[in-house]
Amino acid sequence: MTEPIDVRERMELCDLLLELGPDAPTLCDGWTTADIAAHLVLREHYHRWSDAQRAAEKAKGLPAMVARLRAGAPLIPWRLPRIRNVFNGLEYFIHHEDVRRANGREPRPPMADLEALSWRMTGFTARRIARKIRPHGLELVRPGGERRRYGTGDGVTITGPATEIGLYLSGRRSAARVILDGAPDAVAAIEHANLSV
Repeated sequence: MTEPIDVRERMELCDLLLELGPDAPTLCDGWTTADIAAHLVLREHYHRWSDAQRAAEKAKGLPAMVARLRAGAPLIPWRLPRIRNVFNGLEYFIHHEDVRRANGREPRPPMADLEALSWRMTGFTARRIARKIRPHGLELVRPGGERRRYGTGDGVTITGPATEIGLYLSGRRSAARVILDGAPDAVAAIEHANLSV
């Protein structure tokens, strides 16, 4: 049986966090690897949290936070069959890449399950971003030519693997391996849009 995406990405990220230590940079502005670990622990165990709670979690040390992450998320809702990857698969992939790429690692070879999940989930993000760049449209194109269009008008096209498009749409512009094309004002609109959730 194939290991779920969320488990695979979680375990690989945990290994990398321990390898790099608590003070390594990430693509999340101002956050270290310890901040990423604290964020992931708090996200799975609390509905809301403050900067003070993140600092308290960090004070426990990276090994303790990684041990908690390795133990897995609570069953509800994080490990429910059929939806576990929707809730956690891309979250762990994106934060894994936040750590990897900020520390000089190249993109990994495509993984079919992760590409499929990314393509499925980018639609939700793309709809939101298309609203932010109106009156321009947004088109996503995978290497095989599969396309999705959001919005109307002169648009910007983002071409690349679904995982790379997902990274771009989640605000990792400089690290994402994508090609932008389109009318200059449409390209400028997405380059300057606030892509945060």
